[in-house]
Amino acid sequence: MSWEKKTVFLERRAYRQRRFADGARMLPLFGAALFFIPLLWSLADDKVTLTSYVMSFVFVAWVGLIIISAFVSSKLPKDMPDAASPKDE
Repeated sequence: MSWEKKTVFLERRAYRQRRFADGARMLPLFGAALFFIPLLWSLADDKVTLTSYVMSFVFVAWVGLIIISAFVSSKLPKDMPDAASPKDE
């Protein structure tokens, strides 16, 4: 048994594609957390939060998520295999 550390070399392009794929998978969770933020505003103080502020925040968050998802999807390769698809044997 060898005690030498083996370095794993990943090509920079493949590494970035995997990180963008990971980011695309995490984007719905980030979006859900972002949409729950206005619910915390009413807990922060006893004042009433205006609906117009909440709706403005939700709209800006929604547009931001669209822009981020468009950027991430443009960086993903078109022929990337899906992890859920059955592998050829």
